Amino acid sequence: MIISVSSMNKTLYFTIYFQKYAIELMAGIYLHIPFCKQACNYCNFYFSTSLHFKEAFVERILEEIPARKNYLSNQTIKSIYFGGGTPSILEAHTIEEILNVINKHYKLNSALEITLEANPDDLSKVKLQDLRKSGINRLSIGTQSFQDRDLQFMRRAHNAQEALNSIRSAQDIGLDNISIDLIYGTPTLSKQAWEDNLNTAADLQVQHLSCYALTIEEGTALFHQIRKGQVAKVNDKLAAENFKMLRSWAKDLNWDHYEISNLCKNEKISKHNTSYWKGEWYLGLGPGAHSFNGKSRQWNKPNLKGYIDKKANQIEIEHLSLQDQYNEYIMTGLRTKWGISTEQIENVFPNFYPTFESKLKDLDPEMFDQEESIITLSEEGLFYADGIAAHFFEINEETKR
Repeated sequence: MIISVSSMNKTLYFTIYFQKYAIELMAGIYLHIPFCKQACNYCNFYFSTSLHFKEAFVERILEEIPARKNYLSNQTIKSIYFGGGTPSILEAHTIEEILNVINKHYKLNSALEITLEANPDDLSKVKLQDLRKSGINRLSIGTQSFQDRDLQFMRRAHNAQEALNSIRSAQDIGLDNISIDLIYGTPTLSKQAWEDNLNTAADLQVQHLSCYALTIEEGTALFHQIRKGQVAKVNDKLAAENFKMLRSWAKDLNWDHYEISNLCKNEKISKHNTSYWKGEWYLGLGPGAHSFNGKSRQWNKPNLKGYIDKKANQIEIEHLSLQDQYNEYIMTGLRTKWGISTEQIENVFPNFYPTFESKLKDLDPEMFDQEESIITLSEEGLFYADGIAAHFFEINEETKR
C-alpha cells in the first residue's frame, strides 16, 4: 500500500507509513572496535595494531553509549554489531559489560541479533563459550580463504586449519548462526581453489556467507605493492568468472543470494547489514563509526586518541538532500534481491521519476528484471551493479530540491 506523499521527504514518508500501519520502527547499533593484531595488506578500515589504549577506549565507549541514546529517537534496537578492526580481541566480560550498558539505555527487540566479527585465531573453545554467555548469538568469522597460500598473501594472522577449527568449535558449543567471509579475485586463487573454498563452506554447514571481490584501496599496503610491481594486478576478468561461479554454486545448492556479496541458508540473513541496504536507521559508536537517521549521516572521526580524550569537533555531519536520498535508495536497493520500487520512486521522489523512467528505457533489458513495480538486476546485471546504479543517479542538485 502506497501513501501519496508528493514533495514529502523520505524520512517523513516512512514515519507516517509505520505509524499508520502500527509497524514498530527498528534500528541497529554498530560498535567499531579499532584494534588488530596485524595489518592485512588489503584493508582500509580504521584500526590500530597497538593495544596500549584498549582499556581507555572501553571506558570511553561505555560513556558514549548513553550519551548518544537520543539519536535513534527511542526506536527499538533489532541488531547490535561489533565490527572493526578485530572485536574478538576484547575479552568476553568486556563485551558483556558493553551489552549491559546498551540494555540499560535502549529498548531492545526480543529477537535481538548480536553479531561479533572474529578472527579464527582468537576463537578458542573457552573464548567461544565465554562469548556465548556474554550474549553473542551470531558470529562473523573472518576466514577469507581455506587456502594457506591466499592467507599468507593477504597477511592474515591465522592459517587454514585454524579457520576450520574455529568454525567447528563454534558449532560444538551450540552457535547456530555463523557467517564466514571469503575473498575472491586474488592473484593466488585459482578457479579450482575458489570452488574448493565454496564447497568447504557448504560442507561445514554454516548459515551465512559474505563473499567479496578483492578491491585495491588507495593507501593500503597492497596498493603500494602493486604500484611497485611487487604483486600482480587484480585480474578483473578472473574476478568476474569467480562471481559467476559463486552464482551458479549458490543456485545449485539452494543458497539465497540476497545481496551481491551476501548469501544465506534457512533465511539467516544478516539483520544488521540488511538495515543498511533498506535505509533503516543505525547508530555508530567508536572512532570511525558512521550513523544514519534518514535525514543525515554522521560519523566519529577516525582518531582513537581524539575519541578517548573527548576532543571537540570529533563528529562530522553530512545532511542528505532529497537527491542524496534518492541516489542512495537506487544504489543500495539494486544490490539486493528486493530491488527498487517504481511506485516508491514515484511517490517519495516524484521530481526524479520522469528522468528515472527515461533512463530505464535506455538500459539494456538484459541487465534487469521487472515484475510489476519491482526492478531487480539480472544475473548479468549484478556484476555491473555500481555502474547501473550510477546510470540512474541524479546530479542536478539545484533544480531537484
